[in-house]
Amino acid sequence: MPKLENRVVGLDIGTTKILAVVGEITDKGLDIVGIGSSPSHGMRKGVVVNIDSTVESIKKAVEEAELMAGIEIDGVIAGIAGSHIKGFNSRGVIAIKDREVTQGDIERVIDAAKAVAIPMDREVLHVLPQQFVIDEQDGIKKPLGMSGVRLEAEVHIVTGAVTSAQNIIKSCNRAGLEVHDLVLQQLASSYAALTEEEKELGVALIDIGGGTTDIAIFHQGSLWHTSVIALGGNHVTNDIAVGLRTPPAEAEKIKRKYGCAMAALVRPEESIEVPSVSGRESRTLSRMVLAEIVQPRVEEILELAKHEMEKSGFLEMIPSGVVVTGGSVLLEGLPELADQMFDLPVRRGTPRDVGGMVTVIDSPVYTTGVGLVLYGMHHRDGKGFGVGSGKTGLFRRGAHRVREWFGGYF
Repeated sequence: MPKLENRVVGLDIGTTKILAVVGEITDKGLDIVGIGSSPSHGMRKGVVVNIDSTVESIKKAVEEAELMAGIEIDGVIAGIAGSHIKGFNSRGVIAIKDREVTQGDIERVIDAAKAVAIPMDREVLHVLPQQFVIDEQDGIKKPLGMSGVRLEAEVHIVTGAVTSAQNIIKSCNRAGLEVHDLVLQQLASSYAALTEEEKELGVALIDIGGGTTDIAIFHQGSLWHTSVIALGGNHVTNDIAVGLRTPPAEAEKIKRKYGCAMAALVRPEESIEVPSVSGRESRTLSRMVLAEIVQPRVEEILELAKHEMEKSGFLEMIPSGVVVTGGSVLLEGLPELADQMFDLPVRRGTPRDVGGMVTVIDSPVYTTGVGLVLYGMHHRDGKGFGVGSGKTGLFRRGAHRVREWFGGYF
């Protein structure tokens, strides 16, 4: 199969599924031309716990995407998540050398902003500029060429555990893939689910996956807060399995088919068939019983997300409201419940601004995978800032970072 230079592949390595998405860059934008999905057996709460199982799942997802797209996949942009992810804001200040801001000045002030003490077991994943300040004039997005004496940069720094990153890279390498870059999953999701208007006005993205719930808050077009909650859709499934005394696999099917996050939306006469364990006869129960099991856990997840947003100080700065995405938000009534709890507009986030297989990917399940591809498209020419920002392109930067992580391993 041919290798196409104008394609980008995103690999969403999640707790419940591994998703490979192939995007082809065209004159009009991005077309999704291939998708591969496989159940994830080697992940827990967003981190690798069994490399061999993860490798097999990656291979299956990639092979499926290759067949659909008709190309050979040799490299990916992989997502990274987990409760080990930490984000914080930082500021750097420099003197402008020639009274006019050059690219070198921008790189120096970014370096100054990210010159913070980070433990040896952690690695910087992203350095994302929020705004620049020139001689006390704030709100500047592109300072290049502007006149001034003093240049400041405010940035959001995202760090993760080195070992978690290494295990993702190892898993991809063993599956025959080069990792071009590791991207924070909620950052990737924002590329697919959010509009520029929402980011500018202020919006919160809540990505509820199988093992974790990832939060990202945008204001004035920039990322200001990231956090991760170690609860997700799997916890809802476990509650159903225990509450209804049914095997976990059956609990997952029941959740997807009949689950509802708001008991008030369920009609009293609705009933469901519940398989029992050890070959016992199935039982017929009211759907209301299921909703009363699901709703408290979903409320807990949303309450923790709200608490994180309050703690960040940005809850009052998101007039655009909340966008919920990820496979778990397919639960009936979840946006309505979130609307009540946050007292803000809430909508489901699905991939947008892409062509190709639009009807196939029109689901919150594909948001992170498509977002990884969009991230790759926007950054492959080296524009924008990140680790090793400046003239080095995304892929060279990613490869350099991978070599640094592994040191003398290879």
